Amino acid sequence: MTTVTATVGHSGVSALLKNLRGHRAAGKLLLLAVVAAVIVPVLDSHWASGTWPGALTVNLSAPLGRASEWIIDNRDSHPLFLYFFGYVSSAVVLSVRAVYVVLLAAGWAGVTAVAALVAWRTAGVRLALGTAAAFLACGLLGMWVPTMQTLALMVVAVLASVLLGALLGLAAGLSDRTFRALRPVLDTMQVLPAFAYLLPVVLVFGIGVPAAVLATVVYAAPPMARLTALGLRDADAGVMEAVTSLGATARQRLLTARLPLARKELLLGLNQTIMMALSMAVIASVIGAGGLGDRVYQALASVDVGAALAAGIPIVLLAVVLDRVTGAAGERLGSDSGPTAVRWAYAAVAALAVALAGHLTGRLDWPASWTLSIAEPVNRVVDWMTNHLYSGVPYIGGTADWAGHFTTWVLDPVRDGLQWLPWWSVLLIVAALAWLIGTWRTALTAVLAMAAIGVLGVWKPSLDTLSQVLAAVAVTLVLGFATGIAAARSERVERLLRPVLDVFQTMPQFVYLIPVVALFGVGRAPAVAAAVVYALPAVVRITTQGLRAVDPAALESARSLGATGAQQLRQVQLPLARQSLLLAVNQGVVLVLAVVIIGGLVGGGALGYDVVFGLAQGDLATGLVAGAAIVCLGLMLDRVTQPTARTTNKGA
Repeated sequence: MTTVTATVGHSGVSALLKNLRGHRAAGKLLLLAVVAAVIVPVLDSHWASGTWPGALTVNLSAPLGRASEWIIDNRDSHPLFLYFFGYVSSAVVLSVRAVYVVLLAAGWAGVTAVAALVAWRTAGVRLALGTAAAFLACGLLGMWVPTMQTLALMVVAVLASVLLGALLGLAAGLSDRTFRALRPVLDTMQVLPAFAYLLPVVLVFGIGVPAAVLATVVYAAPPMARLTALGLRDADAGVMEAVTSLGATARQRLLTARLPLARKELLLGLNQTIMMALSMAVIASVIGAGGLGDRVYQALASVDVGAALAAGIPIVLLAVVLDRVTGAAGERLGSDSGPTAVRWAYAAVAALAVALAGHLTGRLDWPASWTLSIAEPVNRVVDWMTNHLYSGVPYIGGTADWAGHFTTWVLDPVRDGLQWLPWWSVLLIVAALAWLIGTWRTALTAVLAMAAIGVLGVWKPSLDTLSQVLAAVAVTLVLGFATGIAAARSERVERLLRPVLDVFQTMPQFVYLIPVVALFGVGRAPAVAAAVVYALPAVVRITTQGLRAVDPAALESARSLGATGAQQLRQVQLPLARQSLLLAVNQGVVLVLAVVIIGGLVGGGALGYDVVFGLAQGDLATGLVAGAAIVCLGLMLDRVTQPTARTTNKGA
């Protein structure tokens, strides 16, 4: 009787808490409805048009155009450019050129040997062989020089990003005030698409390597800053108290305790910085970075899928090698007790010997006779696919038919529906979603961000971009949740998926455009397809981890009560994994937005096209307005899909 009473009491408390949460949500909606009932009639009486009213729009084209002209006219004469930005630009150019010269002087054999030896010392023989094969493949594809150009830019950008991120993270890790000030900045920078970083640096530094490097640094530094601060702030309190009791100064505590305890986070930050720097360095080809990204960009512009794939494969190989080496370095940190310094010395001597041998034999450049052209065969395959799979396939239709149907049945209705809605109703929907999942502060931030888009005068193209994001997110979540559930329930499925997800998560965003152009041509549907493929691995991985982290006792209790597998999933695992599922939604939205914007390069239109047009035509006013709208759209989507700690705890 006591057990039954306790069970009933527990069920009653759970039901009461659930009802309170429901009443809390209903209260929020009721209050929002009351506010809307007062404000909407006033707004509708003044601005009855469905779209954003022109009276509430600020035309920034003229002032931005004047600012752009002033910067261009004074770039070579104003002291700010001569004695600050000019020195920064010169330092970047000299650094990249110095690294590039060193790589060329080492020769293909020397660079390959150094890369393989570094991989061997940090990750073992297998990865060393894979690293050597990856670099040799870059040469075989005829992409050795572009690979070295990208690698030189990467080295400089990563060093600057790590230095800047470590300094910011150090300040945030040691000071609560600095941490509170930097946190919203880092949160905002984390959700911004890569394209949003290009235009401001182009405005100051112009087209070329300095702008590309600095855009990469701004994009890649936040992960290092965040993880450094996290590692320093989460240092073991017992260790820190012991060090303090021994009379150590603040500097000694930092060097002997905090930094050693944060080694794992520091190496993870390095890994994330390297991957984001590579992704941005490839995208920065749009503003004159050169290298592999420029080859992909030029090939996509002429719809030459073979040439794009020839440059895309080295990008993927470089990403996989860098990810595996830095990841293995973090896992093996502190586990090797051998004479590391001696082994590193032997490795350095061996690499130097290989480079010297190549220099003495005059074989620094990759031999032209050792190249393998895949562009023509790939284009033949693409032509065959176009003739046989693109359209006219019996019963199932071709890829072009799928793209056309998806555009007609999904993208167009969603876009037209969003653009048909009155502007104030869009703001109300945003406010309701953000307030239900967060607090009134997040709701206010989301509404202001959406309203800023209207004020900038790009309401319709922003809703076009939003329609593509919503469609891509819906497909991503359906596929991601289904795949993640399958992987969580089957060890075999997870083992099969793990290498695929690892490779897909390391590929830069630019690379995903190549296969979708080959399959679907150009347009909005290919941009959505690329976004789905890019965001899917993160959603699958987070879903799988969230479901596997559910308390085994809860599952065992459900099984003992006779619950089937479907009932366990629906009534136990999914509710308890709510926080992870919401995180998967948030990450899916952020990643989808990043690639939908880049989809402007392959006919995605909307804001992505405006940014590309502004960069290509030198119309920085159009590009900057579109870039600001992208920032606002990303901020709004993040706030609408990211629950606060308080609401997450309530939901748990």
